Amino acid sequence: MRKNILLPVFLIVILILAITSCNSGEKVILTVSAASSLVDAINEINVLYLRGRQNITILMNFDGSGTLEKQIENGAPVDLFISASEIQMDNLQDKNLIIKETRENLLSNKIVLIVPRSNNLGLEDFTDLTKDSVKKIAIGDPRSVPAGMYAKQVFDYFGIVGVLSPKLVFTGNVRQVLTYVESENVDAGIVFFSDVIARMNNGKVKIIATAPDEINNKIVYPVALVASTNKFKPARDYENFLLSNEAGIIFQKYGFIVLTE
Repeated sequence: MRKNILLPVFLIVILILAITSCNSGEKVILTVSAASSLVDAINEINVLYLRGRQNITILMNFDGSGTLEKQIENGAPVDLFISASEIQMDNLQDKNLIIKETRENLLSNKIVLIVPRSNNLGLEDFTDLTKDSVKKIAIGDPRSVPAGMYAKQVFDYFGIVGVLSPKLVFTGNVRQVLTYVESENVDAGIVFFSDVIARMNNGKVKIIATAPDEINNKIVYPVALVASTNKFKPARDYENFLLSNEAGIIFQKYGFIVLTE
């Protein structure tokens, strides 16, 4: 008789604990790896997303997309990946390291040629980089940095790769290119338009040319959950917020082209 009374009481206690746990909100830490060109926009979006979500912490890892891809391939504990190129996401998908069903095309961008504000070399286009007066040109390493890969495509488009090769200074991510140009350590650099927008107020660089549409139309920032995540629901919720109109307004503010409208 006593066992029959205790069993329902035990079940009620379990139910109360479950409800309390749900209401209190379990602490969740999301690790997000994102291309360096996203740093300003994503940081602002995260402030908006975390309002009213006291149980969520987001750890951001910004770097070149190729570097981030290798980290995921080597087992880094990442929940969500945003690449500045489809190539890195394709590589992970081919190895079943992302959840294919969660993959979405998030953004596009433009490649631009920038020089220090004080530059007096008379540069007006990409082909002017072949001038003898231009000694150093910073680009992201094409093997791991999408902006560098697109820069190489621009050089191929204009047939100037051979002339420019001795002048190129490679960096580990696109923001390092911006820093090199700002500090006048190079004569020019190639970055995403969004990178310049993020630093527009400091007045240290200026855009002198935009890559042809044949190049810019290829630029896609895909987002997906990493296959090893054990936080599918909160990671998916965060991804959906990145795809929302609220986040889209912020992305546009920083010069990105939203693909999810």
